[in-house]
Amino acid sequence: MSAIPLVVCDDSGMARKQLIRALPPEWPVSITQAANGREGLKAIMDGLGQVVLLDLTMPEMDGYQVLQMLKAQAISAKVIVVSGDVQEEAVRRVKELGALAFLQKPASPELVRATLEDLGLLASVPPQASEQAPPVPEIERPDFKVGFRDAFREINNVAMGQAAALLAKALGVFVQLPIPNVNIFEVGELSMALADVDQGQRLSAVCQGYIGDGIAGEALLIFHDSEINDIAGLLGIEKLNSELQEQELLMDLGSILIGACLSGIAKQLDVRFSQGHPQMLGQHCAISDLMHVNKQRWKKTLGVEISYGLEGMRVHFDLLLLFTEDSVKRLTDKITHLMD
Repeated sequence: MSAIPLVVCDDSGMARKQLIRALPPEWPVSITQAANGREGLKAIMDGLGQVVLLDLTMPEMDGYQVLQMLKAQAISAKVIVVSGDVQEEAVRRVKELGALAFLQKPASPELVRATLEDLGLLASVPPQASEQAPPVPEIERPDFKVGFRDAFREINNVAMGQAAALLAKALGVFVQLPIPNVNIFEVGELSMALADVDQGQRLSAVCQGYIGDGIAGEALLIFHDSEINDIAGLLGIEKLNSELQEQELLMDLGSILIGACLSGIAKQLDVRFSQGHPQMLGQHCAISDLMHVNKQRWKKTLGVEISYGLEGMRVHFDLLLLFTEDSVKRLTDKITHLMD
């Protein structure tokens, strides 16, 4: 039985590894891996992608652009989108662009098998003619090492998508997702990272602490003051009449985004977080003022930067998940267990 050319296109090595592991072991495929949409499109055009497992949020060229190019050039490829962006609008758009199915990350082996069978893509193994007939060999799957930063970024990518789906429903808009940025920050470096968010504007910020299973940290959600009225308008509030009303609005949004992200991370790592109540970290101030008040709480930290944008609007939220230095070893152990 000849192998089916399959492209697995995702910028995360961890996501590719998880997906390849989830493939039916008897499915005769020849696997080509692509780390971004441009590589994936080239592989498909080179005849290596009769079937394609495609992520959406990627550098160079995202999954939407790949689907648009395939459709525009009438390239025949059977595409299944596998993404952490689970917004209803995301699913609708990829189906409109020609994707045959949409799977939520991380896709289980059972769901992958069922989807391939439903689409008629899982080539059946021919029955053995006799007891003496040789068994059909399993196709060899590539294996590779995945670093901590890549793996943790993918875990946050999945959690970020779940939070975006809740935010999209609350605001009635399509949320544009970034590629999460994961770094170990010193205090000064964190100050510079937050300064990039500032751009000379006045800011308001909500913070929420969390702890559980040897992992602890603080989430920081930053809003540009110039955008708060637009956000209120999406929620049907014509005018914010007081700072207290504004605080309640920001803390409600903080609960949605921060809570959903932490829940997504906890579920993947099999931990349980206890979360503090959201609090205003600062209101109508410069980023330097936020840092001056809080820098003693952040020494060396593992930071995840996520910037949500609202399509068609100049509105975005900057979310920082800050894990204590002592949490890194526990996170590493959890991710190693997950990958094994």
